[in-house]
Amino acid sequence: MKGLVIRGSRNIFTVRIEAEDALGAQGSPAGEDLECRIKGKVLRGVESYYNPLAPGDRVRVAPDPARPGAGLVIGLEERRNVFTRMNQKGLGANRSAGSQILAANLDLVFCVTSPLSPPFRPRFLDRALIQADAAGLEALILCNKYDLTGGILGKADPDVEERLEDFRRIGYRVLRISAKTGEGMGELRALVEGRVSLFLGQSGVGKSSIMNALLPASLARVGALNEKYDRGNHTTTMSRMIALPPVDGGGAERGAGKGAYLIDSPGIRRFVPDGVEPGDLILHMREFAPLAGTCTYGLSCTHRTEPGCKILEAVHAGVIHEDRYDSFVRMREELMENKR
Repeated sequence: MKGLVIRGSRNIFTVRIEAEDALGAQGSPAGEDLECRIKGKVLRGVESYYNPLAPGDRVRVAPDPARPGAGLVIGLEERRNVFTRMNQKGLGANRSAGSQILAANLDLVFCVTSPLSPPFRPRFLDRALIQADAAGLEALILCNKYDLTGGILGKADPDVEERLEDFRRIGYRVLRISAKTGEGMGELRALVEGRVSLFLGQSGVGKSSIMNALLPASLARVGALNEKYDRGNHTTTMSRMIALPPVDGGGAERGAGKGAYLIDSPGIRRFVPDGVEPGDLILHMREFAPLAGTCTYGLSCTHRTEPGCKILEAVHAGVIHEDRYDSFVRMREELMENKR
């Protein structure tokens, strides 16, 4: 039988059963959640990752003879994509084991931030957007807590607005919302319909609140209670997938009427792009990429002090925002350090 990984920690995973016969006489019909462990010590295809499975993974499971009503993961279906980050705690002799999967088989990545409380962190957004690009995923910027600025039409911090507009200028869709007041939530609900979406952001930006705001009232109350009693301090400690019922009556958006899957990731203090070579970083930044290889020193240019550097010229001309350039320099140095 097959199932969908909803959440997991260490070697224990919650799998939503998809097969009608499920575990036969042991119960667990399709749609029910089953606690599973991985059969044996190694699951083929996950050797290079810090964690073997993540929400969004589709797996093959079988009854666990040692635990009635539980299951064993015996195989992993081929992944369409994975969204990872470098987990430096996992780095050792096998440096690739520092790759931590946050979610798999995604359609969208929402990079969540807030204008204040916690403060706006554009460099976190830069890193998350680079990772999405490296994974071949569409990414959007979601600025929550806009009620703190006086509302969507209120007076927001000009520095925050300038950076959000620059992200929009280089091609990213930016949504300003408030999970508390409901502003902008209708547009967000239409975007996630029929898709699997990852919500990524630092602690305190309100990812879990956004999840609850998207759920119908009855399910949102259950989610809030689970958050309170299972997590104590209202923070998500591991990625978890939530099924969103379809919008009544469908609509014109892609996949309308099909429901959605939302993946709430843990709050991340420090995001280091994974699987991106220092020399390739320029290719994953939209306004930088067209200039790759055009400098006087070609691909060997470090874009720091060299004459004829097209990146520096673009910064001076305002084509590349100074903060984006500083972010690029820091990330490149960090990626070079991690390779040593």
